[in-house]
Amino acid sequence: MKITNPILKGFNPDPAIIRVEDDYYIATSTFEWFPGFQIHHSKDLKNWKLINHVLTRSSQLDMKGAPDSCGVWAPCLTFDNGTFYAIFTNVKSFDGVWKDTPNFMVTTDDIQKGEWSEPIYLNSSGFDASLFHDDDGRKWFLNMIVDHRGGKFFGGVYLQEYDSEQNKLVGPIKNIFPGTELGCTEAPHIYKRNGWYYLMTAEGGTEYGHAVTLCRSKNIWGPYELHPTNPVITARNNPDLPLQKSGHASIVKTQTGDWYAAFLVGRPLKKHGRCTLGRETAIAPVEWREDGWLYHKGDNNEPQLEVEVEGLPESPWQPEPVRDDFDSEKLNVNFSSLRVPVNENWATLKERPGFLRLYGRESLQSIHEQSLVARRIQAFNVEAATCFEFSPDTFQQMAGLVFYYNTMHMHYAHVSYNEETDTKYLQIISADNGAFSEPLESIVEIIGDRVYLKGNMNREDLQFYYSLDDENWEKLGPVLDASILSDDYVRDNGLHYRAAFTGSFVGICCQDLSGRKKHADFDWFEYKEL
Repeated sequence: MKITNPILKGFNPDPAIIRVEDDYYIATSTFEWFPGFQIHHSKDLKNWKLINHVLTRSSQLDMKGAPDSCGVWAPCLTFDNGTFYAIFTNVKSFDGVWKDTPNFMVTTDDIQKGEWSEPIYLNSSGFDASLFHDDDGRKWFLNMIVDHRGGKFFGGVYLQEYDSEQNKLVGPIKNIFPGTELGCTEAPHIYKRNGWYYLMTAEGGTEYGHAVTLCRSKNIWGPYELHPTNPVITARNNPDLPLQKSGHASIVKTQTGDWYAAFLVGRPLKKHGRCTLGRETAIAPVEWREDGWLYHKGDNNEPQLEVEVEGLPESPWQPEPVRDDFDSEKLNVNFSSLRVPVNENWATLKERPGFLRLYGRESLQSIHEQSLVARRIQAFNVEAATCFEFSPDTFQQMAGLVFYYNTMHMHYAHVSYNEETDTKYLQIISADNGAFSEPLESIVEIIGDRVYLKGNMNREDLQFYYSLDDENWEKLGPVLDASILSDDYVRDNGLHYRAAFTGSFVGICCQDLSGRKKHADFDWFEYKEL
């Protein structure tokens, strides 16, 4: 069976993969997007379906006020004696020399349909935490160390024991691995095989120098010897590869005894260019060789667009429908909100059956309470459209369709109100490094209750359209630069201190800056990959 990478497309980074009997699961990072941690399910390592999330309640996850690209980082998903464990960091700050990185653990006995527990606080010394279940029943907790001294940042890997009776970390804390010459040592995971403890880490930074490295020891406390041909997986030496930024891996053994690594990748628009789809998840066959080390299977350590999986029958899922008519009483699993959960106070499918009603709240610059629901963009060429009804009575009320990266980078086609003419109008607001502009030469006045908006994103180009009858469509504004909706653009254009680790989204939203909570009713939302 041939698999085409990436297996999880569009902003699904930091994969943690496990197998329980014949089922495979991958958890990926969600950052400031709520709910926290996506869980994808597969039977064959090729076909994956988003089935649910780990952190679904405010009591589990408080991100209100979290800066862009902070929030939920780097999951560790494990299974032991009937219990699933998820470790996560809820990053509170990133700008500047200090990083606030509290780590937590939640558990469940049913990963597909069950609720996860309330979180147990563990420590705050760094991020990318993980949990290792030793064969003697002891559990060990790891995380990278944030070292603010002298601008160092990455300080190695801490190890401490976790006591499941007391639900806390106990005993000595030791820095077991300072990292290799690649630097930026993070994402530690321990695996045990034939009496050896293997410590897998991500190094080189999560950009074009990214890599998977490995070391091992007979004692969990070390010392650890380095893999003879590190890195195990990387694209850092070949800018021509279609899959770049390869690193942050975890490994899984199949029912047939084969091993695979899941790891993050990026697909740039051009060589070492911008990755508008964010960091995605790919898979590669790996093998244990006679020297006792794990290697990328084949002639080199580079990620491949196509890989072979043997011994697993293909098990496809039903494709997702293109249109969501909002006929359910529950929001589709592919939708996310920013920082806070969706609830009846601001987003309801019950108030007007067949519609998603959004009550206007804060602006698209807010890091507290936005009324926005959006989904990941997962292909280079997509079309997103919506139909909605909105009756604003002040220019401070807006609703529409937004292509969004973060509070400083977006393109927003919306309806608002012209007080001078007592009419509704269409406008576009674009944000580029926090500089806001209105690219329409003049506003488009409209009549009628219903408005249709559409956006075609073709690689770096974005064109909005509008219609009043869903038949006659007109261009709305010029072609816009969609490549600004990327980690690379954010980091490379004057805001280097900012975290930028997510991907582009498209969604629907409503704002009422007057505080009167004017609502918009969305009849449907459509997402097509072209």
